[in-house]
Amino acid sequence: MINTIQIALSGLNAASRKVEASASNIANMQTMGSLENPEAAPYTPLATQQTALTDGQGNGLGVKSDFIPKPQPFTPAYAPDSPFANAQGLVGAPNVDLAEEAVNLSIAKTAYKANVAVIKTTEDMTDELLSVFDRKV
Repeated sequence: MINTIQIALSGLNAASRKVEASASNIANMQTMGSLENPEAAPYTPLATQQTALTDGQGNGLGVKSDFIPKPQPFTPAYAPDSPFANAQGLVGAPNVDLAEEAVNLSIAKTAYKANVAVIKTTEDMTDELLSVFDRKV
């Protein structure tokens, strides 16, 4: 039963990482930068990548979640008054889609609920097992 709780906790951690990435993306979606100067580059949006963890026999041990940069992290935007603008008046704008971030937050919410339900069910099963043991003894 301890393994079940560890797996559910790894799922909660993965959901937390997804929320962290979305929160960072939303907070920095207006952080413009230079298209030409890497030291003044725009904010690079984050995504999460999950990897299943297994033991030597292929039994599940949970999930590992890492931050990765999104592909195509920024797009050109016209902002000639920006200090980062090039000769054509273009800056780099983070490629953040609010609808996508809302979906990611909803997925994380569902994952939280599912993993908390696993922990609660494990607790209920443990309580039932102990009560059966107490009745037998």
